[in-house]
Amino acid sequence: MNQAQKTPSSLKVEQFLQAARQWRDEYQQLRAIVSRTPLEEGFKWGKPCYAIDGSNVVLIHGFKDFCALLFMKGALLKDPDQLLIAQTDNTQATRQIRFTSVEQIQALAPAIEACLLEAIEVERSGQQVEFKRTEDFDVPAEFQQRLDASPALKAAFEALTPGRQRGYLLHFAGARQASTRAARVDRCEPRILAGKGLNDR
Repeated sequence: MNQAQKTPSSLKVEQFLQAARQWRDEYQQLRAIVSRTPLEEGFKWGKPCYAIDGSNVVLIHGFKDFCALLFMKGALLKDPDQLLIAQTDNTQATRQIRFTSVEQIQALAPAIEACLLEAIEVERSGQQVEFKRTEDFDVPAEFQQRLDASPALKAAFEALTPGRQRGYLLHFAGARQASTRAARVDRCEPRILAGKGLNDR
């Protein structure tokens, strides 16, 4: 494909690859594998993102210690090679395959392509991940103590939509240390009392 034929999304992906300070070779290897499937290349959330029939299936992203393919409905994949990882204990739908070298990606290429093709089948089938209900989420002890001590906060939290409640519970639970969880509760309490979600303006 010459420069004139490239889509705006493909140009953005190439700019992303050129700007990458880490994992550039790994990203290019992953892109090459994805390009062998019917997935359409796009660029969303600042990352190369691949879709089928307009629905997002997988994206390429990186962290300090690894880069990864993130499958939007990874929880529905069979994963016979045990490659898929939930990013946190509270992750419900997405799953990652993590990589630390080009050689690793090359060795796993057949399994990666099999996952991609299965993910396409799952998306085209219309299958949906069954999400936990809000009441099934654990309430971190630091937040439960604050709810017990403040009827106003408890009433305000219960008045939030289930999605907003889940957002706060996941945010609090995402901190490993009790002091960090307590600090997050402190920062979020005024927003909850104002009837706002975690990311509301």
